[in-house]
Amino acid sequence: MELIDKLSILADAAKYDASCASSGAPQRSSKGRAGLGASNGMGICHSYTPDGRCVSLLKVLLTNFCLYDCQYCVNRRSSDVPRARFSPEEVVRLTLDFYRRNCVSGLFLSSGIIRSPDYTMEQLVRVAQLLRETHQFRGYIHLKTIPDADPLLVEQAGRYADRLSVNIELPSEASLRQLAPEKSAASIRAAMGTIQRGELSRQGQPRAPAFVPAGQSTQMIIGADTTDDSTILRNAEALYRGYQLRRVYYSAFSPIPASPASVPRAAPPLLREHRLYQADFLLRGYGYRAAELLAGPGDLALDIDPKLAWALANREGFPLDLNHAEALQIARVPGIGLRSAQRLVALRRQRRIRYDDLVRLRCVLAKARPFIITSDYHPRQADAPSQWLRRQWLEAPRQLGLFP
Repeated sequence: MELIDKLSILADAAKYDASCASSGAPQRSSKGRAGLGASNGMGICHSYTPDGRCVSLLKVLLTNFCLYDCQYCVNRRSSDVPRARFSPEEVVRLTLDFYRRNCVSGLFLSSGIIRSPDYTMEQLVRVAQLLRETHQFRGYIHLKTIPDADPLLVEQAGRYADRLSVNIELPSEASLRQLAPEKSAASIRAAMGTIQRGELSRQGQPRAPAFVPAGQSTQMIIGADTTDDSTILRNAEALYRGYQLRRVYYSAFSPIPASPASVPRAAPPLLREHRLYQADFLLRGYGYRAAELLAGPGDLALDIDPKLAWALANREGFPLDLNHAEALQIARVPGIGLRSAQRLVALRRQRRIRYDDLVRLRCVLAKARPFIITSDYHPRQADAPSQWLRRQWLEAPRQLGLFP
């Protein structure tokens, strides 16, 4: 099979993995030094770093052959799809060729399981080793870790890759047993623990070799089972707390041709995936807890964003006086972000906050008005029922900026 045909198959097969953002990579550059590539380059948009840089990645599978028969996976053993396989040298060649054409700045590499977890992991590590040691590649590398692989292989991968990820696959262990019985939640978490220990062992040791400087991430498939958003967010919270993950990615289940009866025939609403990302951002950046966003079983509201839903359910804390509240309290006001909250607190050292200050900061005042007090503004809707406010937002035209 020609290389371009392999690329067509294996790049398409990799599109279902969402956990390929390059945030957290160190600023490596080959300028003035021996080596090739950089992790801070600009190119075709595949992912964004936290500071807004666009980082392009060659995103492929080493192979879409797989020993496992996970019911939700298009590359499962029983799936009737075209198969292909790269050699490690072919992936290296593609990465370097695309880099030289200024098409990519890095590589995201995953794989189906071939022969055994150890053999597959050895092949992935071989790609990264060739790029780093033979070709002095200084760009971004993200490797997907294979659960059940020897911890020594995982540690070796961590010395070459900027980020490692282990997909937790499904939000609940019961669903994993039902839809992917050949995989084990215990082995997935063991692989996460191996990566975490590698990170911790090098903290405070400036001369220690680098180990996954961009940390680790994972992915949950949403909508392939009946797990609700409350359980999903609590699991994500536990992963952040237990393994110091950089990101949990949420991938809406995509129905596949000739799929088994054990998985849904229809995809979940994409808006559900979007709401989970919004809620996840509140967990990571704003200090919310999963139990605050969903106090009991159930799903996030689709018609309004999680931050607004929380504020409407907790009206006793509002309206908030922006001239006295702390930054994290202000950041919980719908329509006011964390940076705007910090700027408001800094401005308070000079003078009292006025309504026009929020206008200049470009806060979404259509959302914020019922929840704030400034030196020259007190909301008329302060005592309005939450259901009435919710109806007003939903009935308002989109051009007013009332929709998330």
